[in-house]
Amino acid sequence: MHEITVTEEGLKKLTDELDYLKTVKKQEVKDAIKTAKEFGDLSENSEYEAARTEQAQVEGRITELEEMLKHVRLVSADDVTHDRVSVGVTVTVKDVDRDQKIEYMLVGSTEADPFANKISDTSPIGKAIIGAKVGDRVTVHLPRRDLTIIIEKIEKSKD
Repeated sequence: MHEITVTEEGLKKLTDELDYLKTVKKQEVKDAIKTAKEFGDLSENSEYEAARTEQAQVEGRITELEEMLKHVRLVSADDVTHDRVSVGVTVTVKDVDRDQKIEYMLVGSTEADPFANKISDTSPIGKAIIGAKVGDRVTVHLPRRDLTIIIEKIEKSKD
């Protein structure tokens, strides 16, 4: 597995999810399996099958999270500066073609949420603007078109 860049907030979300799955969710699934077994014949017991499927999903996610956490590179607020675009900054860009300003928070891939304008450092826009400075003109190669943007403002993310 490759290195996973996360902010302090992202690391907390990953560790909180892992803790929840190990302490709460595993017990809920265990209880559901026990209850389903009480219904009798397991070969035709849909509740039992559903609980076992959920158990496999929970165990799979636990393994996935544990593996991710082994390969985390934490970007702390102290590591972030506002002179270049990096994970942990909020960047305001101007779409040259549409004369429109857009604000993005650059985060690690596990934290990306395009609906909240949190873009990953591995997304096309994220890759293109990493390392850019205010005033830089950057071309982003998207599937349908090239996007030309100008970096207008870089600041440490508050989130």
